[in-house]
Amino acid sequence: MTDSRSLRGKTLFITGASRGIGMAIGLRAARDGANVVIAAKSDTPHPKLPGTIHTAAEAMRAAGGQALPVVCDIRDEAHVRDAFARAAATFGGVDVLVNNASAIYLTGTAQTPIRRWDLMHQVNARGTFLCTQHALPLLQRAADPHVLNISPPLDLAPRWFGPHVAYTLAKYGMSLCALGWAHEFAALGIGVNCLWPRTAIATAALQVLPHIDPARCRKPEIMADAAHAILTRSARACTGNFYFDDDVLRSEGVVDLDRYAVTPGAALVPDLFVERVP
Repeated sequence: MTDSRSLRGKTLFITGASRGIGMAIGLRAARDGANVVIAAKSDTPHPKLPGTIHTAAEAMRAAGGQALPVVCDIRDEAHVRDAFARAAATFGGVDVLVNNASAIYLTGTAQTPIRRWDLMHQVNARGTFLCTQHALPLLQRAADPHVLNISPPLDLAPRWFGPHVAYTLAKYGMSLCALGWAHEFAALGIGVNCLWPRTAIATAALQVLPHIDPARCRKPEIMADAAHAILTRSARACTGNFYFDDDVLRSEGVVDLDRYAVTPGAALVPDLFVERVP
């Protein structure tokens, strides 16, 4: 995507940015010369998951940005408070908060251990709320502040609830927060939006979605380019939206979306909460 708008000099605080979509968003910003706070739990290598906050920081510096890796469990208020304090001390503030960290467990009611319910709600809805609450004083000092939640549009069709009530409630909690904040923060000039992939994305999250063929997915870069487009728009003019990644890119004049496919030309699998891929 070619775009004259830039995040150069901006500071992005991204939760769950050690891998996947969060890391891709950070890398895209780093190519502009942005500062990226990588707030995640992955301090040491995981036996089944790629990357740590430190390897992500190395990649973002190599891409042209500055990076601050911070061990942060967004369920822990002390961790969150310290992470934002370190961001402010290192980069002078925060311009953008990307609430990307999420927990997923796709089971029916009888098959969902209550500890899984607790984890999803603590990370998804509560963690998003907590991070935004602590970001707010810094965002109010920024020139063009944004909050971007990686969460789906609010569709109350029963088919999105029945198979996995616990996950849907937790994930929709992030979207409901954005809906409220767009109204609450309007007078402050803080843009609040949600972004969701039209198709399944080839990340480590596919480990809990074994029925999805990675060859029929798109790459995380489509979410990164869509996030970049949103975050370089005027915050006052761009708020309260529930975006799909491909719609954002089409609005930016991007015609060739096949380049984001893992297998160009393959039939793509819709993501959760998506009816179909046009």
